[in-house]
Amino acid sequence: MLRDGTLLHHTLVTFNEVFLGLVVGSSLATFLGYLLAKSSMLEKLLSPYLVASQAIPLVAIAPLLVIWFGPGIFSKILICAMIVFFPVLVNTILGFRGVPDNLRDLMQSMRATRWQKLRLLEVPAALPILLGGLRIGATLSVIGAVVGEFVGSDKGLGFLINVGRGQFDTALVFVSIFTLIFMALVLYGLAMLAERRSTRWKTAKH
Repeated sequence: MLRDGTLLHHTLVTFNEVFLGLVVGSSLATFLGYLLAKSSMLEKLLSPYLVASQAIPLVAIAPLLVIWFGPGIFSKILICAMIVFFPVLVNTILGFRGVPDNLRDLMQSMRATRWQKLRLLEVPAALPILLGGLRIGATLSVIGAVVGEFVGSDKGLGFLINVGRGQFDTALVFVSIFTLIFMALVLYGLAMLAERRSTRWKTAKH
């Protein structure tokens, strides 16, 4: 599979789904999390629905998404985004609400605009927790892609696992699983690298 490029082809398909799902899910979660962190009324209104959505197993709704949106890449991206969304959302809320009040008061006394508060205070202070959520989402997005490929796909590592299972080809199954593990480790490592580089100022301070 390495020699004829089969493994690389299916790996790239799954990685594309994982990466796009991670970007979409994290972006939406960060945006909504910031709004919820700023408005307790909005959080009380939406929290029951957000929590209830996590009570539904993704495996149960993945077939519906494939039926509604087809077996193409869009349904896989949507599944990845859904599984990434909640942990990143929770970390975003905790991160922005964890900004010290004395620093907020300092920015207020200096008559900083809302954009300046966000850019110079809130984002840097919340970034370690935000990127912690991204690390969790990076590993979960791999699971989402595989679930989508299990339900309906003719390519990707999940598809290879299905083929190996049907043919009782344990070698194919193990190769696909180890490739998924490697992919999750790479994404987790990239998230950690981004966290270290973006919070270098915090380390330098100590």
